[in-house]
Amino acid sequence: MKIDNRKFVYLISPNKISKDFYNQLDIVLKSKKISFFQLRLKNYNFKKKLNVGVKLKKICKKNNVLFIINDDVLLAKKLGADGCHLGQKDMKIQEARKIIGNKIIGITCHNSIRLVNKATKEKANYVALGAFYSTKTKKTRFKANISILRKVKKFAKVPVIAIGGIKLENYKKLLLNKADFLAISSYIWNNKNFNPQEAIKKLK
Repeated sequence: MKIDNRKFVYLISPNKISKDFYNQLDIVLKSKKISFFQLRLKNYNFKKKLNVGVKLKKICKKNNVLFIINDDVLLAKKLGADGCHLGQKDMKIQEARKIIGNKIIGITCHNSIRLVNKATKEKANYVALGAFYSTKTKKTRFKANISILRKVKKFAKVPVIAIGGIKLENYKKLLLNKADFLAISSYIWNNKNFNPQEAIKKLK
């Protein structure tokens, strides 16, 4: 996977998609700082996710951003998404490959070097570590730190994505320690100080 250091943001959707979200996303993606956009809707049924996904895929394609589906490999196939992100309790990589072929498959590895090794042996396209900081976006049982990030970067042959509570005050530390991409959600969509367009502009 080719890495553009200027496009270090792995943007994750909010939990609910409002009517004005599509326009907001289009504006945010025009910042040229985002490589991936992940659709993560835990409380939507398949049909609703499909309807939303069709619109979001067009916006991502227009802005040259990779469109990733969280958890749902069948939805990723149906939408013709660029790939799928899988947690440790989701479908196994081998099964996902049978469904979506050589599309991108990313794996949540929490704070575990063992899980990173397993994911890379199974030909994951990227691994995600976290949570690095406290976050309200989702409940986190696992805490990652800079030491684990450094260790993983020494041997992992795939991009490493840092996730969890990443915002203006802490994002540079992760980039300085060679995180390839930063997974960000609340800082963009639920920021009390900046609108989404202003929030993405602050990340340089």
